[in-house]
Amino acid sequence: MDLSQTPHPYVFLLSHLSFADLCSSSSIAPKMLCDIFANQRSISFMGCAAQMFFFGLFVATECFLLASMAYDRYMAICKPLLYTLIMSQRGCVQLVIGPYAVALVSTMTHTILTFCLPFCGPNVVNHFFCDISPLLSLACADTRINKLVLSTLAGAIGVLSGLIIMISYVCILVAVLRIQTADGRRKAFSTCSSHLAAVSILYGTLFFNYVRPSSSSSLGINKVISLFYTLITPMLNPLIYSLRNKEVKTAFSMKLERKSCLVAR
Repeated sequence: MDLSQTPHPYVFLLSHLSFADLCSSSSIAPKMLCDIFANQRSISFMGCAAQMFFFGLFVATECFLLASMAYDRYMAICKPLLYTLIMSQRGCVQLVIGPYAVALVSTMTHTILTFCLPFCGPNVVNHFFCDISPLLSLACADTRINKLVLSTLAGAIGVLSGLIIMISYVCILVAVLRIQTADGRRKAFSTCSSHLAAVSILYGTLFFNYVRPSSSSSLGINKVISLFYTLITPMLNPLIYSLRNKEVKTAFSMKLERKSCLVAR
């Protein structure tokens, strides 16, 4: 096998993160754009179930892919001599399959429990896509079990993936602080800056929507917050990660310099 054709582990994980971003936004955006120009905004029962399933699947996958990427950064900075051994092609595949498997189980559980409930009408979803919370508010049955499962699974996904990220970065911080030169510390931190930015945006918005107590939330606020992780976050992630590319940095700085010159004139 030609090793030169094997993608870098971080690039491999990043490609799957981009795929999850593309799929999660694609499950929401086309229908939302159609509804903007439609006189009657409606979605079929099965269409709603499919939208909720695919969106939940790829968002949960993204959480654990970010954890896999944090582990990759930990291995690269803290265990550089073992990096190629641990982050082999087989290891990278396992770090990708794991997130998809966990997300599949979680999303299937939510979808089955939600769409087994009776909906007596009016079936008007107070949201721009079929999310769990607004659908539960339409059910004419006791939804305490559904809300408990939602909080438990969302909390478990957030806590587990968050712990992996936090522990990885604590170890990275300790390792970086041991580096003698300031330039070496700066370079080590710069390899993690894009990932930390993506983690902060996604986890911040998901926490407000799914983990915080329902008594402190409202559907109006949730709809605004949902825009970030459904449309804005997938749009920002390519920009965040591409800013590490030297060619992109050069073009961006040249654009800013050209704009400042025009303003000065």
